[in-house]
Amino acid sequence: MRIAYLSTFYPYRGGIAQFNAALYNELAKKHEMKAFTFTRQYPELLFPGKTQYAEKGDNEGDVNAIRVLDTINPFTYRKTANAILEFKPDMMITKYWMPYFAPSLGTVAGMLKNKGVFNLSVLDNVIPHEKKFYDNTLTKYFVKRNHAFMAMSRSVADDLLTFNPNAKYALHPHPLFDFGEKIDKQEAKKKLGLNPNDSYMLFFGFIRRYKGLDLLLEAMSDARIKNKNVKIIVAGEYYEDAAFYNDKIKELGIGEKVVLRTDYIPSDMVKYYFCAADMIVQPYRSATQSGVTQIAYHFEKPMLVTDVGGLSEIVPDGKVGYVVQPNATAIADAINDFYDNSKEVQFSINIKEEKKRFQWDSFAEAIEGLYNKK
Repeated sequence: MRIAYLSTFYPYRGGIAQFNAALYNELAKKHEMKAFTFTRQYPELLFPGKTQYAEKGDNEGDVNAIRVLDTINPFTYRKTANAILEFKPDMMITKYWMPYFAPSLGTVAGMLKNKGVFNLSVLDNVIPHEKKFYDNTLTKYFVKRNHAFMAMSRSVADDLLTFNPNAKYALHPHPLFDFGEKIDKQEAKKKLGLNPNDSYMLFFGFIRRYKGLDLLLEAMSDARIKNKNVKIIVAGEYYEDAAFYNDKIKELGIGEKVVLRTDYIPSDMVKYYFCAADMIVQPYRSATQSGVTQIAYHFEKPMLVTDVGGLSEIVPDGKVGYVVQPNATAIADAINDFYDNSKEVQFSINIKEEKKRFQWDSFAEAIEGLYNKK
């Protein structure tokens, strides 16, 4: 089969580019592949981070994608469709994570659909975390131009069905992210310049309100946690005003309990942050699925997640970590239990078995199954 893959690839950075590269390389084991990506992904004015681009030496998957689609220039939509059609694909894969991309990706998909190409979209979100009045209109436009979908959580599949009750889809959890070999915890702490005698938890990824970092900060001010030799590493770039969080840290009096590493974390440093931590904490207010949990599984790290979206599908409560309500008290209760009852070793043992269900080959097989049922 010939498969075109239109989404974000290197030189763009981040988890979605890394996911696309991993899936592309898995599919390339059996199929003829060609990747296409953006000449402009977001206008700089709309991008909340410092840069959209991977730094020199950063590894976003080593896929040689053709840069052709400008998301805000409709004249490139036909050009992109023509470039893909020259490859004569049987199927085109896109990745959908926010309505901003619906006009560009949806228009290209519609042009290919008219030429008999089977369109499949891997859905991160159908309904975005930060909602706008135009979301439904744009998402309907995109969904109508695809034949089938891959959902990575039940909540995303349910959202899809609100737009198309007859949608053809497969449900498969987000596969593991591979960021290198697991290393010794003390070695990781040394690399990061952390105190070897302190215990650390990790909040990882870009920082926006829906990710609930403020709830975790409030949990860290709980007297039971304050009295423990435990700190939280906040590793990721601010995608909103940092002052809100800096003020909260000061207000709660937990400056000594928080290690701020609030720049983008390059791929070759990810393993040090995860391996230095006892537990990965995702105190989200809303979610679908998360690549962070899959990095935690890769490094066999216990997790604390909130009971929102599909996170509870990925993290069995009491087996590999905790699923709690999205409030500071529940988060603090779980942290306290984790350390008071020395849960790290048992959770890590269970993770070794649990993570076997998150494989790229079975994800690729699910895509093939949807194509074969067309």
